[in-house]
Amino acid sequence: MFTALFSSVESGLIYAIMALGVYLSFRILDFPDLTVDGSFVTGAAVCAAMIVNGINPFIATLAALLAGFAAGCLTGILHTKGNINPLLAGILMMIALYSINLRIMGQSNVPLLQESTVFTALLEGWNTLGIDSFMQSFFLSIGLENFIPKTWSILIAMLILIVFIKFVLDYFLKTEVGIAIRAVGDNEKMIASFSANTDMMKIIGLGLSNALVAFSGAFIAQYSGFSDVGMGIGMIIIGLASVIIGEALVGTKTIIRATLAVIIGAIIYRMIIALALRADFLETGDMKMITAAIVIAALVVPQLLAKRKRKKSLHRKRGVKIA
Repeated sequence: MFTALFSSVESGLIYAIMALGVYLSFRILDFPDLTVDGSFVTGAAVCAAMIVNGINPFIATLAALLAGFAAGCLTGILHTKGNINPLLAGILMMIALYSINLRIMGQSNVPLLQESTVFTALLEGWNTLGIDSFMQSFFLSIGLENFIPKTWSILIAMLILIVFIKFVLDYFLKTEVGIAIRAVGDNEKMIASFSANTDMMKIIGLGLSNALVAFSGAFIAQYSGFSDVGMGIGMIIIGLASVIIGEALVGTKTIIRATLAVIIGAIIYRMIIALALRADFLETGDMKMITAAIVIAALVVPQLLAKRKRKKSLHRKRGVKIA
């Protein structure tokens, strides 16, 4: 059980990068961007293809980020310059990326198990510093020798990375360009009346959103040991589930709190999936169904609770009037 939860926290931190990208498009820009299902695979495909061809995994991961940015910008251009409906623009780009991803990989699946990745490099680095030995000694000292993970390198590295991305995103959304992007999502007509270039803000926002999604895809490919053309199916739902769960638990009063909520939501989502898959009647193929159920519950339950609260409040007011 502990090992499963530990692994879910690791993967949750990686998926949190993707969830932040979804938050940027859906919540900040108010843009239903379905490019995510394609750009996630684009990140994985670019990274895997470059690693297999002998490119440094760190450079390959950065290249995946740039590829995702380009995909997001193209979606923005289709919408703003081509006057295509936001939903349709995302669908068109997602479909186009399927063929592009196949071209990039040269085949439907690229294995990375025998290749050097970011995580293998990190493992060597943490071993040199003695981090894993220290954590194992700590667990032994408190009598939890049966619950020692093989390595802490991925968890520590991804925790540092996600904190860095969060602070950079928080800072960016408070800059002049970031505030303009937020304003476009809130009231596009008002911002346009101030002669602001709303089209450029949308393109930049969608580019950054899909850059984070592709960045996450690159890490997932290296974490899983393969890149597959179908690995992005339903990724938008996973991102939305993370956003909705986090917002329900943490709240969204400030940008800092909202981005933290997304990260926590991604981790909790992965933990829920890990626990659900331990049930005897559920299989790995049921993961998409579980995800859909989580999203439905996260959307419906808060509304039912709010409705119940309003009814109670109304009954109290009527009671006061009668008295």
